[in-house]
Amino acid sequence: MNFHVEEASEWTALFISDTSWIGGDGLFSFALDGVDTTSSFHQTQNLLVFSDSFWGKRKDGQVRPGGTMVNNSMASLQRKRHKPHIQFFNGNRSHPEKVKSVFVPKIPLATKGSYYWLGDGFVNQEQNNKLYVFAYLMRNTGAKVFGFQEFGNALIKVDPKAKSAFQQNQQIQTPLFVDSIANSEAFSFGAGVFVNTQWAGAPHPDGYVYIYGVRGKEKELFAARVKPKDIEDFERWSYWDGQQWQSDIHAVQRLTQNVSNELSVTPLADGRYLLIFQKNGIEPLIGMRVGGSPIGPFGPVIPLYECPEPKQRKSLFAYNAKAHPNLSEKGELLISYHVNSFDFLKDFKEDPDMFAPKFIRLVFD
Repeated sequence: MNFHVEEASEWTALFISDTSWIGGDGLFSFALDGVDTTSSFHQTQNLLVFSDSFWGKRKDGQVRPGGTMVNNSMASLQRKRHKPHIQFFNGNRSHPEKVKSVFVPKIPLATKGSYYWLGDGFVNQEQNNKLYVFAYLMRNTGAKVFGFQEFGNALIKVDPKAKSAFQQNQQIQTPLFVDSIANSEAFSFGAGVFVNTQWAGAPHPDGYVYIYGVRGKEKELFAARVKPKDIEDFERWSYWDGQQWQSDIHAVQRLTQNVSNELSVTPLADGRYLLIFQKNGIEPLIGMRVGGSPIGPFGPVIPLYECPEPKQRKSLFAYNAKAHPNLSEKGELLISYHVNSFDFLKDFKEDPDMFAPKFIRLVFD
């Protein structure tokens, strides 16, 4: 494979705007017709989801006092006059200045103060074009660094074309959060989704949707799969145990490791699959592994891009790189990553734009 990587500065600039949305992480993108191929951006509207999102007003490059952080938000993205046009929104559509999260936990496992961070998802043509998004049920722990804990998993279902769609969402509690396997770390599924169907535009479809999970300090990658029509029937899900697909989630075995908690798997026409991720979760390196199927075997890490921000300021770290085929032009893959800080309040005050997503472009020569 011959390729080169370049900065996609026009995409980075698109997310630094004069709107009241300042920035957010956890970026995943969905084409509303369910087609997930390069060049599809020209034909359809796209929906973006974010996790922690900061809303406020800018003045002279700084954020004015009174801004608000919410746990998730969204945006619509489409072509207008041959250029991307983006519009952000939060959970308060009638009074957007009174910012709140789009999705608030309503599943039985939810507790007071719990919230959702959002994972990957897809628009399901076999379920009347409903959007399914995986959501991690979170709570705060009080720790000074990484003071949060996942304790459940949900599948959120919405009709993105319906009026008040996101206020009327359906939340399905899933069995996809595993507290421990062999006394190891907890994990769940939703880190990435690959729809391997003909209608999604997959070059070698087998009719399944693949859902990926990531576990622990070694950032081990796991895979589950299910037919799109059965997405809500967890009795029909299966999990890769290293040899075959099993119905027992506890039998799951890793595909590879050193990935990130958000990632992507993208097919090539020649039968190979590109796994794109942030190496070891928060290293500056965006890496790629090449596999022979949606579950590998995946080869060694191929360096793609060294994120410059951590070198510019020692308190910063980069994380959660992934590809967006539905936003890419033919012959390339658009890749996003995020930047955060171990000294967030100080760095955000000095440079609020650091919290907006950054973009690079993987170009096939």
